[in-house]
Amino acid sequence: MRHIVQFSGGVGSWAAAKRVAQQHGTDDLVLLFADTLIEDEDLYRFVDEAAANIGGQFVRIADGRTPWEVFRDVRFIGNTRIDPCSRVLKRELLRQWLTDNCDPAETVCYLGIDWTEDHRMEKARDRWAPWNVEAPLCEAPFITKPQLLAALTAEGIAPPRLYAMGFPHNNCGGFCVKAGQAQFALLLKAFPERYAEHEAQEEAMREMLGADVSIMRDRSGGDLRPLTMRRFRERLQSGQLGLFDQFDWGGCGCAVS
Repeated sequence: MRHIVQFSGGVGSWAAAKRVAQQHGTDDLVLLFADTLIEDEDLYRFVDEAAANIGGQFVRIADGRTPWEVFRDVRFIGNTRIDPCSRVLKRELLRQWLTDNCDPAETVCYLGIDWTEDHRMEKARDRWAPWNVEAPLCEAPFITKPQLLAALTAEGIAPPRLYAMGFPHNNCGGFCVKAGQAQFALLLKAFPERYAEHEAQEEAMREMLGADVSIMRDRSGGDLRPLTMRRFRERLQSGQLGLFDQFDWGGCGCAVS
């Protein structure tokens, strides 16, 4: 059997891969990383060190486009419900690699989903059929994220810096169309220049499409309206924190959604 870990650059995929390596060895282990080309610089340091720590074969694949280039090509800005970036740059790319390189009857794919996200596995199995999909962190012993980070540090690997900054995921440089307002606020605080780049990309897409569309939604007042990154930034900078959902972190689900 070949063992293919979808190696996202997060601590969960490192821990999942460690369990796979401990159970099955590393001779037939592949750590498969799909690069969106907008990752945080520290992610590349982390995946290199994590792969060396685990063993097996590290494989990097990339479509060649960024999420915004995909949005322009499909003429649609991704949001919490529809994510052409994840579909094109992650799921379709990963599936194509599996189709080109593996026999479903002789392959097991692994996700970094943990026991707190076990409910996502049914959808993941449907999404990835006919490939057999497993999530080692959904099985005992059950470990919390702080414990995973401590285990990573004990192996001599510094955790991805985005975690220390407060980001829940180490993907796409802290940006994600499925992120909530709390994560966008953190992106603005931690990486104002990075936020400005995405804001400019969104404005350019709105002009290209000639439509009032955006990644975020404004739910204040009971109505649902587009909320652009520019409008959101101006709202925060003017101190209108009452219109900012500080508990809305959204959710990253590139491999499952």
